[in-house]
Amino acid sequence: METKKEIKILFWIIAIFVAVFFLPVGNPIFMTAIEATLDLSKWYAQEHVILCLLPAFFIAGVISIFVSQGAVLKYFGANAKKWLSYTVASVSGAILAVCSCTILPLFSSIYKRGAGLGPAIAFLYSGPAISILSIILTARILGFEMGIARMIGAISFSIIIGLVMAFIYRKEEKVKKEEQMNFPPVPEKRPMWKTSFHFFTLVLILVFANWGAPAASDTSSLWYYIFTYKWVITGGLALLLCYSLIAILKIKWFWVAGGAGATILAAVLSNIFISNPAFVPLVPMVVAIASLSIMTLLDKTDEDNKAWTLSAWGFAKQIMPLLAVGVITAGFLLGSTHGDTSIAGVIPNEWISWAVGGNSIWSNMFASVVGAFMYFATLTEVPIIQGLLASGMGKGPALALLLAGPSLSLPNMLVIKSVMGTQKTIVFVVLVIIMATISGMVYGTFF
Repeated sequence: METKKEIKILFWIIAIFVAVFFLPVGNPIFMTAIEATLDLSKWYAQEHVILCLLPAFFIAGVISIFVSQGAVLKYFGANAKKWLSYTVASVSGAILAVCSCTILPLFSSIYKRGAGLGPAIAFLYSGPAISILSIILTARILGFEMGIARMIGAISFSIIIGLVMAFIYRKEEKVKKEEQMNFPPVPEKRPMWKTSFHFFTLVLILVFANWGAPAASDTSSLWYYIFTYKWVITGGLALLLCYSLIAILKIKWFWVAGGAGATILAAVLSNIFISNPAFVPLVPMVVAIASLSIMTLLDKTDEDNKAWTLSAWGFAKQIMPLLAVGVITAGFLLGSTHGDTSIAGVIPNEWISWAVGGNSIWSNMFASVVGAFMYFATLTEVPIIQGLLASGMGKGPALALLLAGPSLSLPNMLVIKSVMGTQKTIVFVVLVIIMATISGMVYGTFF
């Protein structure tokens, strides 16, 4: 018998027992927080999982399987032009869709192989900051202007911080440039344009399937017409996906036709039998995803097709539990606010308003520093900030937290320090905090 192991087990048994024994059942604040937790969890499950998360997992799977890592990294090696290096590095987050910890081995590998400090830092920051899913969720849940501000801020941050770091350490960079960095040729299974076509078809399906409703007074704008016909547009894109599956991935046409037929039938039946309009598109989306999964898993012509779905499943296993924890934590601590619903959590709104309310330099800097040291699992920052906004957080500090949080964390900093040293790590962290603070103040002034 391992004494330490048994003591640990005993400790957790006692801790759980004590927690349950002293549960403040009947306390109004506690019971309201429980209600808020359940309400927020239900809302997320209904509104964001099927139409948003599930397609996004398949998009991430495309990147993981069909786009070679070398094909991305080669663009910001020592021999690449600066404008190209920073451009590719700054938008890599949308391509790689990784978190602040997953980006570390990629950053370490390119930095140690001789990549320029500036592009490597841009890559390090943008990788976790601008994933397609996080931007879409931010725009949908926190507001369109917040999603756009996050995207613009993250891209510009990565370039500016990279350029500043390269300037500060320009002597070291001059020495590094003299060394040749030779990446081996990257074998491509198919032309890049075919992979891009398949990738962006899935991205557009995700975008239009989640196109938000316009303001009640808006009956004539482009946004209104897109929303009105979004399922027609999504259906057209689904046909393009069918073409991609057949022509690019070489899946048998009758399998694709069977999946498309099942999806169409599900759409017709859901329109007939489901009374709640919000739930109608969920059934055909589930059928479509199930059909896609089955045909790719059973496909024998190309191993990558099966690997695509398995990779999507891997992302789901990784992200869904973390997102669930984030939603539950946010609901309990900060409450549930969506639509006409507003249920308080256990943290008094006055505390949040005091720390990060308004748009002062203190509130923005506090949000930036806290965000830099906290660990945000993928997508959990969105429900957390949603709860903070409902509890009194200013929009400026919210953006500051969004720009500083996902790309940094204390574990992340420790690894970065081991790769490029203490001094460079401190400079990088300080630059992120300063940029996030300034951006938050500017955004809060106008919104």
